[in-house]
Amino acid sequence: MTREIYLDYAATTPVDPQVVERMVRFLGPDGVFGNPSSSSHRQGQEAYNAVQEARQQVANLINAEPDEIVWTSGATESDNLAIKGVAHLYGHKGKHIVTSTIEHKAVLDTCLYLEGLGFEITYLEPDQDGIITPGQVESAVRPTTILVSLMHVNNEIGTISDIKTMAELTRDRGILFHTDAAQSAARSLLDMRAIPADLVSLSGHKMYGPKGIGALYIRRNPQVRLQPQIHGGGHERGIRSGTLPTHQIVGMGEAARLVADRQDTDLTKIRALSLDLLGRLMKIDMVSVNGNREHCVDAILNVRVPCVESESLMMMLPYIAISNGSACTSASLEPSHVLTALGLDEETAHSSLRFSIGRFTKEDDIRQSTEQIAVAVNELRRLSPMWATNYEIGRV
Repeated sequence: MTREIYLDYAATTPVDPQVVERMVRFLGPDGVFGNPSSSSHRQGQEAYNAVQEARQQVANLINAEPDEIVWTSGATESDNLAIKGVAHLYGHKGKHIVTSTIEHKAVLDTCLYLEGLGFEITYLEPDQDGIITPGQVESAVRPTTILVSLMHVNNEIGTISDIKTMAELTRDRGILFHTDAAQSAARSLLDMRAIPADLVSLSGHKMYGPKGIGALYIRRNPQVRLQPQIHGGGHERGIRSGTLPTHQIVGMGEAARLVADRQDTDLTKIRALSLDLLGRLMKIDMVSVNGNREHCVDAILNVRVPCVESESLMMMLPYIAISNGSACTSASLEPSHVLTALGLDEETAHSSLRFSIGRFTKEDDIRQSTEQIAVAVNELRRLSPMWATNYEIGRV
């Protein structure tokens, strides 16, 4: 049987075995299965203590306080809670929000919703390397701006935004700053005492934890307030109602602890694998990189392969998990909105592939996958009239 190779860590990460072991203790009848809001018996008290321990673990990862962590169902809900929560509470002060054209759809679709409610959204355009600069933010904000929402690490091309400078800029102007850091926690250091961001979205399944759990960091000093988007039992200090899924929360907490403990080791390994991957891919004719490799995380690499349709290439490689964009939009036939925002035409965007590696990637995964990709690319180009007429005879 052919061994599967997984190179799509930006879409989701496998749950670390230590996380699985921790979660199992909070599921069955012999474990701690109580409702963490049930304070009248031991089961509920133990579940509550486990939730609080996990809250501390996530806070430790980003150098925050535990009471600044609010549990959500994932980064999508965290993005919605942050942006809608600010808009609905502070809308009387102004109805202008700044974001960018390369955000995750959880941010873009939320902003589109708010536009329908009368809010005005400014969408910053990146340069050809996928970089949004603090200068663009400074030029875009107005007296009516209430929020700037810009991601830390782009999920498709891996570029890193200077959120520290951006957050300092908005803080000086009395504007709240939100960042989607779903791709950051396992790949880049986040220090909320050094970065004055007000709201930060986190995801469990991007850091070797379970799916269906996330968190929103909400700064306490100076205090940030939000309009709740889910109402019910007043959980999470009334910010996000709903019975807490103890097993998922302790899973995200354990995942955060492991990321903090292993970060230097993981990042050193990933950097070496990334350099190997890039070197091998660049040996394929005409391959080039999308994005800026000097201002990016090592774990995400996006390349374009002229005269090769990415969907066709992936169909030829059923045992290699790679992607041509965000997992959340993979069912769409439209080209990546991130790549077209960089100025790529539709054909080039459709010829691009995203590789993302992580804790469990092996050296042999890189070797085997690139060898198979090179063979598949050559076969597809052999069948491509465009390659034969434009590239092989030197017209381009």
